[in-house]
Amino acid sequence: MFARILSILIAALFVQPVRAAEVSVAVAANFTAPMNAIATEFARDTGHVAKPAFGGTGKFYAQIKNGAPFQVLLSADDETPAKLAQEGLADPASRFTYAIGTLVLWSAKPGVVDAKGEVLKKGQFNKIALANPKLAPYGKAAVEVLTGMGLLDSLAPKFVQGENIAQTWQFVSTGNAELGFVALSQVMKDSKIGSGSGWIVPSKLHTPIRQDAVILASGKSNPAAEALVKYLKSDKAKAIIRAYGYDL
Repeated sequence: MFARILSILIAALFVQPVRAAEVSVAVAANFTAPMNAIATEFARDTGHVAKPAFGGTGKFYAQIKNGAPFQVLLSADDETPAKLAQEGLADPASRFTYAIGTLVLWSAKPGVVDAKGEVLKKGQFNKIALANPKLAPYGKAAVEVLTGMGLLDSLAPKFVQGENIAQTWQFVSTGNAELGFVALSQVMKDSKIGSGSGWIVPSKLHTPIRQDAVILASGKSNPAAEALVKYLKSDKAKAIIRAYGYDL
């Protein structure tokens, strides 16, 4: 009996408990809803805690360059993580595409946007919102769509530009713009557009919005950072991501 107890105690000495850790995550504004859902499941399944901050990828890039203590970046594009890796500010081996965004032309009011986007050709509206195409991938995609439709020049005087996709959604949701290009994830509910009216833009009309994740230099020694990136590749996380209208 004594020998058995002794062996258990000795074995316990060699068991290294997995300690819960926290990871600070810079998250593209379009991914707010799915990230909140993923963070809850991540904590439940791993014991680690993800602390997300939401905003524009361009601003996050500048903050990371200036030493902001983020440990993982979930970008709205694939260019920023690659750039950070080239500059020695991120681990290139950790970079992968966690989602492919879907663009939608949306109005907070029912009946404004038809299912084929013909409202754009009619032009019977005063303001159309889109994110700054120089900073936001969804804004860049919107410009590509309008250019391809031959409507960019005629609609440009009606543009209301958001600093990022979150502000763009606010312009439309508050009625400051009758309609606008936003991320499908922002208006998705129960696998469909939850309110108002919208046109899900066919992906062939713009360059794919590849959203990459990467572990930043300050997160290389953090087990929670590695665990989060791994978790984003799990079936559970992928199911959440798809439920908000993203492709994988």
